Amino acid sequence: MENTEELQQYVFFKDMLLLKKTNRKEQRIPLGKELPEDLIVGANIQDVYFCDGRRVQAINLPEPLEEDANWRMVGLRASYDELKLTDYQSAGKAFQILYWDQHSRFCPACGTATEQHTPIMKKCPSCGYELYPSISTAIIVLIRRDKEILLVHAHNFRGTFHGLIAGFLEAGETLEQCVVREVMEETGLQVKNIRYFGSQPWPYPSGLMVGFIADYAGGQLKLQNNELSSGGFFSRDNLPEIPRKLSIARKLIDWWLEHGEEEP
Repeated sequence: MENTEELQQYVFFKDMLLLKKTNRKEQRIPLGKELPEDLIVGANIQDVYFCDGRRVQAINLPEPLEEDANWRMVGLRASYDELKLTDYQSAGKAFQILYWDQHSRFCPACGTATEQHTPIMKKCPSCGYELYPSISTAIIVLIRRDKEILLVHAHNFRGTFHGLIAGFLEAGETLEQCVVREVMEETGLQVKNIRYFGSQPWPYPSGLMVGFIADYAGGQLKLQNNELSSGGFFSRDNLPEIPRKLSIARKLIDWWLEHGEEEP
């Protein structure tokens, strides 16, 4: 049997991540040799590989682990404040693999139980249908108007912060077309000079955020009420609460705060 004692173990119950407490009142991802032997009985275990050659294990517990002197479970989002950035990012990928595994147990074409052939591929033994982790792609865009940017508060935001316009890519669209459509649907505005900024995996539960910067081109602001509760153009001097640093939304806003009207 392969030795997994030195591998990092990303242990989840739903979206709660298990962290190992240390003597310095810090928390980290546990190694295989540190896990209680009875913890993973009946658990689903997946190998997760990274482009730098690393391998970790993702474990889906059937029951949560109670907090004690050695262990604590925190939400995946909240783990951003507890972990090194690389470990938080690895936790996101581990969670996405577990989410895919849970939602690909049966063939969507014929209903037969699937069989896993590689860490990221399952196959139906009946009809041959292949299943890979499905990534939902969404755009997010910072819209500039002179020395202001558009910030909105969506009904589904956790908290009172204001963020950027975002939405999922539809079939047959380019990413730039998605930017134009989402901005028009949610705000009634037209945009121009759409430029790519960057991207970010978003494991809530399995997405990819693609960031853009665009300039206001026209129209009167009319918020889509079923999506947005408030919004408007804000200058540096009157910004509302903005997203946390874990998101690409915050990276876009921070870029604007530093570079303003420059080109990305």
